[in-house]
Amino acid sequence: MDIKSLIRTIPDYPKPGIMFRDITTLLSDADGARDAVRALADPFRDQKIEKVAGVEARGFIFGLAVAIELGVGFVPIRKPGKLPFDVIGEDYALEYGTDRVEMHLDATSHGERVLLVDDLIATGGTALAAANVIDKLGGNVIACAFVVELPDLGGRKRLESTGHRVVSLCEFEGD
Repeated sequence: MDIKSLIRTIPDYPKPGIMFRDITTLLSDADGARDAVRALADPFRDQKIEKVAGVEARGFIFGLAVAIELGVGFVPIRKPGKLPFDVIGEDYALEYGTDRVEMHLDATSHGERVLLVDDLIATGGTALAAANVIDKLGGNVIACAFVVELPDLGGRKRLESTGHRVVSLCEFEGD
């Protein structure tokens, strides 16, 4: 199935000049959503993945489904103040300001093989911060997997330059 054809593009959202890649149309198609989850999981079936980590919020949707598909546990990586237990986090730069991702201190253990999943990779800032949090706890990020990649924004190169393998299901040129 052509997953890209199931993703709607909304021009000028959330601000003029942005082409928003809306995965809700993919999610509403049962066959497309199932194919996307399987396609995200397939490259890792023989990689001895022990946990899948998903980045808030759409990464939760795909990450949990991939974890179930691989038969492993799921770890939520969230924005600040959303997790109820002791956390570790990392700040990262945005175009105007900073943001932060956090994970429970007991979410992964030393040497555990983790697949990081999110819906989209643009500049790679969020994914890199999430991978760094996993690394701080001693987890081993085997790869970062995304449904959509915006290659013109350099996220793949940024992640690969730090030694992370990147897998994406489809690309949209431009931003």
